Amino acid sequence: MRLGGPAAYLAHVHNPEELAEGLAWAAVRSLPVIMIGGGSNIIWRDEGFSGLVLVNRIKGYSLEERGSEVYLTVGAGEDWDSVVERSVAAGACGIERLSLIPGTAGATPVQNVGAYGREIADVLVSVDAYDRLVGQFVRIPAGDCAFGYRRSRFNGADRGRFFITGLTLRLVREQPRPPFYPALDRYLAERGIARPTVQQVRDAVIAIRRAKLPDPERVANCGSFFRNPVIPAGQAAYLLARYPDMPHWAMPDGRVKLAAGWLIDRAGLRGVSDPETGMGTWPAQALVLVNERARSTADLLRFRQKVQDAVRERFGVDLEQEPELLP
Repeated sequence: MRLGGPAAYLAHVHNPEELAEGLAWAAVRSLPVIMIGGGSNIIWRDEGFSGLVLVNRIKGYSLEERGSEVYLTVGAGEDWDSVVERSVAAGACGIERLSLIPGTAGATPVQNVGAYGREIADVLVSVDAYDRLVGQFVRIPAGDCAFGYRRSRFNGADRGRFFITGLTLRLVREQPRPPFYPALDRYLAERGIARPTVQQVRDAVIAIRRAKLPDPERVANCGSFFRNPVIPAGQAAYLLARYPDMPHWAMPDGRVKLAAGWLIDRAGLRGVSDPETGMGTWPAQALVLVNERARSTADLLRFRQKVQDAVRERFGVDLEQEPELLP
């Protein structure tokens, strides 16, 4: 978002040993520590951070064949889309629908990154991390990560406890199996692709994302700014009676997930520019807030509140911010 205050200290870490060294350095000085990846899903407070920011640059990429399965181990500091690109080039299926998501590999389990019907939880085997509570490096099985919709123990009950250093994923040697997700299925059908390859699915996802999302290198944004809200079935039935074209998906627990972008659009806020805060919403996807000329995180948070208020007034639905506000 190109907003927020400065950090008192910052260091890049390229391996677990450097991570441990940085933590020890901060401990001697009684400094708080935060570790980040690419920063694509972070908003910094205007006050800045009085401690040490560690930037994860831990690399590593290896594939291990086990019959039809492919186990992919990556360093947490690897660029995520490069990981996807390399796995697809190797003919491994499983994460191609997570193409073009900005950030590092280590960030994907934190919010259980997902797109087009696929979540990282679907393929994750384990997470390697430094556990600040016990003061040592640990391996956490996927089943112990408490995954939910855009949720995990890493941004929930154990927020700040673990510094992720690597991941292991289970992919397969087979072609993707449709149906996938409505937008992706439509794109493939319009081009007459009934049995897509892994590369064709990746190419389709990239094309769809580029058509509706701004490039963060050119336009200051954090991607999707709000989580898709999950509401009780009764409330969803009431809204569907009023808005029959409202996108919705049944959840395993009986609740219903709505499309936050659709709600913001119908509230009249797609492609708007707010002169008071310098913020706006992206014309092709109302779910994306963009910094046009905002000067502070306070400006962003004021605009966020305007969007939340408009959706709540129109639909009675509360939108929850997706990017993490730090520290």
